[in-house]
Amino acid sequence: MFTRFRLALAALVLSASAALAAQDSITIGMQLEPPNLDPTAGAAGAIDQVVYSNIFEGLTRFAPDGAVIPGLARSWDISDDGLTYTFHLASGVTFHDGTTMDAEDVKFSLDRARSADSANAQKALFAGIADVAVVDPLTVAVTLSAPDGSFAFKMAWGDAVIVAPESINTAATNPVGTGAFKFSGWTPGDRIVIERNDAYWGDKPALAKATFRFISDPNAAFAALMSGDLDAFPNFPAVETLDQFRADPRFGVIMGSTEGETILAMNNKSEPLNDVRVRAAIAHAINRQDIIDGAMFGLGTPIGTHFAPHNPDYVDLTGISAYDPELSKTLLTAAGVGDLKLRLALPPPVYARRGGEIIAAQLRAVGIETEITNVEWSQWLETVFKGQDFDLTIISHTEPMDIGIYARPDYYFQYDDMGFQALMKQLEITSDPVARSGLLKTAQGKIAMDYVNAYLFQLANPTVANAKIKGLWANAPTQAIDLTGVHWTE
Repeated sequence: MFTRFRLALAALVLSASAALAAQDSITIGMQLEPPNLDPTAGAAGAIDQVVYSNIFEGLTRFAPDGAVIPGLARSWDISDDGLTYTFHLASGVTFHDGTTMDAEDVKFSLDRARSADSANAQKALFAGIADVAVVDPLTVAVTLSAPDGSFAFKMAWGDAVIVAPESINTAATNPVGTGAFKFSGWTPGDRIVIERNDAYWGDKPALAKATFRFISDPNAAFAALMSGDLDAFPNFPAVETLDQFRADPRFGVIMGSTEGETILAMNNKSEPLNDVRVRAAIAHAINRQDIIDGAMFGLGTPIGTHFAPHNPDYVDLTGISAYDPELSKTLLTAAGVGDLKLRLALPPPVYARRGGEIIAAQLRAVGIETEITNVEWSQWLETVFKGQDFDLTIISHTEPMDIGIYARPDYYFQYDDMGFQALMKQLEITSDPVARSGLLKTAQGKIAMDYVNAYLFQLANPTVANAKIKGLWANAPTQAIDLTGVHWTE
């Protein structure tokens, strides 16, 4: 009898131990699968969601509140003329393959990103670098062609992570970084697994393993959380079900904001969209609140330009493109446009698919027909972003304070304005906060008045998670699901 009792007790202890052990792993839901895992050669935000801070690290990084804090560079000095940034690197840092990370790797990474044949999606971040010099193994001096008060901010982007020449050629499918987690495996169409890096140079993460599962369908995302197949889903797509999760003590609902300006992007070089009157007509045909209510169940802040409302330099310019269908008709008549039919490409996110149907109806009301094509994410990147083969598309730009993309004539919406480009060049060499604020406000007004795109709303960041999970970011100051501070509680 006593023996049976001891055996039963031992079984209970083992069961309890197994349950506790299971709490060092997590399964995260993602709506989009990354096309590859190299953030230095890909534009998809889903890449950074998996690898930012988890696998790859930069000289600096974004904190959960958006502040720029030390990364691999533990400190940096700026010369009196503002031209030289001297970065002091952390010691004892190794890549996941065991090789040492030092100043030579920093030089390689920055020189590669700014080279003439660079495939970096944000090559403009590095355009101001004139020279990168290795001072010693733990010190790098970066000389700029002109002062840039935003340089530390630029180095915090996922596109600026430090990579090694020994492993960069296979980074797309087998990423090797310096982060708190290392790549474990990828089942295309299903999941990516990362594991704790026991040799990590910084504070060790509480999680031993994390699995990112790709679930594009909102109903399937809801079911996976309810069944326990998922532990958390940042930027949860089935926002109409949030009240059900709030009422269930098993879950926590975290409401935050993102850097995601959601826009109806227009191909500015495609006729008749190269006529500002036509672009203005499209913008005035759109009722933003109807889209926010109908597609996002009320979650989202209306915007009138490509700038986040939570930024202190934001200007509310929604009145410039206020809903006015009669004005839309007048503008189309003035432009000599009749029987207009445009192609509308919709990638998988809910804001695009649901919002696209609403926008199509609103455009139809002013005489513009749309041919809707639902495209997968890889197809959107290839045909719209890279190929510029589209008329209209709906996308959320989740990069931090990225108004500078409008100074790139070859960017997918192909806005080419010398006045705006001059504004951005002036911003780069301006360090005075008041002057920078003025330039940013002028830039916001410029693209709003040029109706480059139709600006819809700032994407919210609702996260649904098991109530015992702590440390997930509420806000998304960059495209990241940073798991380095995530842990389970009892």
